[in-house]
Amino acid sequence: MQLYRLGDLGGAVAQLRDALRSAGIHLPAEPSDVFDDDVDLAVREFQQRRGLRVDGIVGPDTTRGLDEARRRLGDRLLYYSVNHPFSGDDIAALQHRLIDMGFDAGRCDGIFGPRTESALRDFQRNRGLAADGRCGPGTLSELDRLVRTVSGGHSHELREAEALRGRGPALAGKSVVVDAAHGGDDDGWAVEGISERLIVADLASRLEGRLLAAGVAACLTHGPAENPDEQERARRANDFEADLLISLHVDGAPSPTCEGAATFYFGTPRVGGSVVGERFADLVQREVVSRTNLTDLRTHPKTWELLRRTRMPAVRLELGYLTNPRDRGQLTSPDFRDTVAEAVLAAVQRLFLPPDLDPPTGQLRIPALPV
Repeated sequence: MQLYRLGDLGGAVAQLRDALRSAGIHLPAEPSDVFDDDVDLAVREFQQRRGLRVDGIVGPDTTRGLDEARRRLGDRLLYYSVNHPFSGDDIAALQHRLIDMGFDAGRCDGIFGPRTESALRDFQRNRGLAADGRCGPGTLSELDRLVRTVSGGHSHELREAEALRGRGPALAGKSVVVDAAHGGDDDGWAVEGISERLIVADLASRLEGRLLAAGVAACLTHGPAENPDEQERARRANDFEADLLISLHVDGAPSPTCEGAATFYFGTPRVGGSVVGERFADLVQREVVSRTNLTDLRTHPKTWELLRRTRMPAVRLELGYLTNPRDRGQLTSPDFRDTVAEAVLAAVQRLFLPPDLDPPTGQLRIPALPV
């Protein structure tokens, strides 16, 4: 699709202005078809609110976010469509209401999936309605009638945390999906003949090997010749029914001074997030930073499609800047990539350990299982 950014002109920009205003972003009311500084700031504000990459460029993710932001609960009939699930702020609102009343709609991600349908059916049965899993006028009327009578807390977060505790502390029997960024003909960032694709593919292979040696069922989302989109990567991870997913990336920037590692998990203030994903991201970030010389850029919530559409807790590790000479020197070292693989394995183990057994950051070493 065509991208829109600062300096562009045309009717699409005028429509963009209207969409931003509809999403609650302030813009001058005068009609205009110019992508000026005001629109640039408005797009960045919208991206920040939605947990998207804040670059001022209107691409597929921002366009999808604008479309979802215009949806209000009651605007359309909602139901579970297997091949093309509905998504939007109306579904996030429905999930919030169901979760507040104690029904297990899963994570509040704005996607009408099977757990949302199951929760809706449970609500309908509870209220003496036809349990058809469709949110139409009758169900909406009952939801509106009860909206002030019951309000919950964070039951979805408690369920997610309890499910993790129920898996036990041992690594044996756990399953992890490892996702390497890019693939096929897409190199990602490339500097001086060094590509992001090759670095993360090698790191993914090292991590997969360490996980398998520790008794974890591990798999990659794709082979070296493939480059599936984020929805397809999420679908494959969900089919594997893993406990966790980690997506490996290397960053880059126009300025060579940008440096450091950051880890991301699903969530925004608008939709909530994954409490276990946040904990996993924190462990990955701390283990990686403590064992390397990378600058700590901390953890951040995002709504990127892979983080949003995976049913298990998922994180995305941005492991330094290939455009920074110091980071690039580390990334090209096999010993460094071994260290990062060990750090991620330690984070996986620590996630399952009870607090009284959790070791200090950077000290856990996990031996391979005896053959």
